[in-house]
Amino acid sequence: METPPILTPFRFKLSYGTNVTLKLLFVGLLTLVLLIPTVWIFSLIDERQHRAESVVAEISQKWAGRQTLVGPILVIPYIVSETRVNASGNEYTVQRTENAYFLPDQLTITGEVEPEVLSRGIFDAVVYRSTVSTQATFKAPDFDGLGVSPENVQWANARYVVGLNDLRGISGTPVITVGGSKLETEQIADIYKRSDVNEYSAMPGIVLKTRWSSAADFQPDVALTIDFKGSQSLEFVPAGKETKVSLTGTWGNPSFDGKFLPETRTVTEKDFAASWSILHYNRPFPQQWTGTQTTLEGSRFGVNLLVPVDQYQKSTRAAKYAILIILLTFVSLFMVEIIRKVRIHPFQYALIGVALIIYYTLLLSISEHLGFNVAYWIATIATVLLVAWYARTFLPDSSNTIFFSLMLTLFYAFIFVIIMQQDFALLTGSIGLFLVVAALMYFSRKITWYKEAEA
Repeated sequence: METPPILTPFRFKLSYGTNVTLKLLFVGLLTLVLLIPTVWIFSLIDERQHRAESVVAEISQKWAGRQTLVGPILVIPYIVSETRVNASGNEYTVQRTENAYFLPDQLTITGEVEPEVLSRGIFDAVVYRSTVSTQATFKAPDFDGLGVSPENVQWANARYVVGLNDLRGISGTPVITVGGSKLETEQIADIYKRSDVNEYSAMPGIVLKTRWSSAADFQPDVALTIDFKGSQSLEFVPAGKETKVSLTGTWGNPSFDGKFLPETRTVTEKDFAASWSILHYNRPFPQQWTGTQTTLEGSRFGVNLLVPVDQYQKSTRAAKYAILIILLTFVSLFMVEIIRKVRIHPFQYALIGVALIIYYTLLLSISEHLGFNVAYWIATIATVLLVAWYARTFLPDSSNTIFFSLMLTLFYAFIFVIIMQQDFALLTGSIGLFLVVAALMYFSRKITWYKEAEA
């Protein structure tokens, strides 16, 4: 009995072109799916970077923080009398004390920095010990220019103040002389810095009481030598009408930061030397003022002691090209499959894609111990060997495996060159991708995509 047509199994034969189209769709879909673990890679890199930063901050907190040296500044109190009227209509006088601040005409600073690296686990933090010597010369205070009567000036309470961000870093009693005489110092200086838009807070520091009795006792020359510890950076404020700073250190990776770059600098693999010369025209605060509403912020400059740990930034840049590596690898496999008439199962594509993703965790973990460059090539060689060994199981001969391995190595080398580039990264990448597309066009030029499969 003949089977009814409706019960006959539906049979059809895919054409060669249809098979190719389906495989291309699968490769594209798999590439998109692999974007998900790529996002996890970015999160892992951020997590490790934040962990490193927190460890550095913790070490710095226990040693001493970033240091900024301000001054010396001459502070002289004066009395302000104010007439008020009470509820009965009677007038009465209220007196209060305010401060007048005077900056030096000439300020010369010389300093030496001796860095060292403290480690916790696999993370490093750079700290330092420093000796700074300061020579300052002041002009006689001009109270007429501030609108202050000479009889209201309290010379007995005049003082020189020097600001330092973290007083825990002071490792020896500062040696301070005024007019050749040593002065005793106290903690807490009344130099003000802006902590918010409308708030000013006193900057910590040291105070040098002058014990003058009148304007005739004024001494213009102040010398200061101070030993202190800090971490990561050492900065200065150009308090002088003319400020000159010379700084040396035994560190081969300095970064000169702040509002002013050094006029001269010398950097070697083991040490550095830099000098600045800054005029009062270049800074945003006056030479003298009264009250607490003037801040010395906004003109700091100095050196940042960098630890060469850029593996997180470079790992992030490398991960950004993950989708490109995966796509180029899949396209190379697909071209081998078409040209060599090899059938590669989708599961084999997927396993190779997973290996290409694991590459980035391998890169990140090794770079934290050996640095990015060494880690990059270790991870590259390991991944290429793994993929080549696996590809040998489904590619027909060793020449195909060698060709595919060389292509994968070339892709990673191309990405490494882009990562190492700074100014020419975009140009290098664009030219490289253009050549890749040209190569794909060349090798696929003789493929008949819609040829019917033989019966």
